[in-house]
Amino acid sequence: MDLRRRAEEPKRRDDVIVITSCFEDMPDPRVERTRLHPLPDIILLTLVGMLAGADDWVHIELFGQANEAWLKTFLELPHGIPSHDTLGRVFRLLDPTEPSARLGRWLDALHERVDDDHVCIDGKSLRRAFDRASGKATMHILNA
Repeated sequence: MDLRRRAEEPKRRDDVIVITSCFEDMPDPRVERTRLHPLPDIILLTLVGMLAGADDWVHIELFGQANEAWLKTFLELPHGIPSHDTLGRVFRLLDPTEPSARLGRWLDALHERVDDDHVCIDGKSLRRAFDRASGKATMHILNA
């Protein structure tokens, strides 16, 4: 592993690889005087919201409001949950390769911590989960 790559590795705290450290030094394209929400908070709120099933900015904001107390255990959130307008505006300004590259480095660091060379994955499709009224597809569950 080269020295540059090692310098960019996520920070560890009590033998845990901290995902928030991946986004701390990420270039923020917003104007300095208008920043109310830290960029890592916005990115991680979006990531966690998407993992929870939110599929647009409004749903990510609603997820954040419903789970604000829990989110504050690992995010700063000095001005609360960003609005859906703020989330959309920030992601329009971001270089899309930057968050994905940093998330990839975090996943690589996690992979290095695992003793096994593989991860077992099991998936299931729930029967009768197709919602004809809204046209939503069958629900799938993936366990790793």
